Amino acid sequence: MPSPDQDIYASLPLRQLLDAQMRVLMPDLQRCSGSHALLIGTAADAPPALPMLPCWTRLHLQGSRYRGDLVAAADEQLPFVDDGFDLVLLRHVLEMASAPTALLGEAVRVLAPGGMLVLTGMHPIGGWSPWFYWRARGQPRRLQMPWRLRHSLREAGLRMLRMQRVGSLLPGRRVRGAAPSSLVGGGYVLIARKQPRIVTPLRIKPIPVRMISNGQLSPGARRNAAS
Repeated sequence: MPSPDQDIYASLPLRQLLDAQMRVLMPDLQRCSGSHALLIGTAADAPPALPMLPCWTRLHLQGSRYRGDLVAAADEQLPFVDDGFDLVLLRHVLEMASAPTALLGEAVRVLAPGGMLVLTGMHPIGGWSPWFYWRARGQPRRLQMPWRLRHSLREAGLRMLRMQRVGSLLPGRRVRGAAPSSLVGGGYVLIARKQPRIVTPLRIKPIPVRMISNGQLSPGARRNAAS
């Protein structure tokens, strides 16, 4: 039997919101390039198909553990090296995590310089928040303020590319028209880029060399023919 959290993210309103978020993100994601990407989500969903970023590692948070391509404890560091991924996609997982700040810091750690960090979630201000906490059935979950996430990422040295609300005003209502963006949408998307490390070139300081003169030429030298 699925847990209450899994039941929320498998519901039709959330699937519609996830779809709207991906439609907004795809133009940016399709420009990502590199060798490895990381998806951490709330369910074992397939990652987006990106032509220039073919290799994905997939994890989903289930209780106190990550499952998917590997199994790991959620209260420990992600089992990846620093700067290992060209794209990190956190799909609604911060609102499930017991330590969202630590998870966000881990996402920044494993993101390569120049790589893109993408966050999606449910906006805490709007018509979706009461529905979310009702469906959570008392589970210790907390929706994240996008502006606070933006501040944390800027403090970590990332450059913000986009932050906007997405989806319908209330759960179960579709956004009319082709554009899923909405000023009062129930979800948000946030995109940031990790700044490349600035390499300071070494300035070689010349050191004066004292030549010892003994009145003799060095080996191989020739005297001026005119002398």
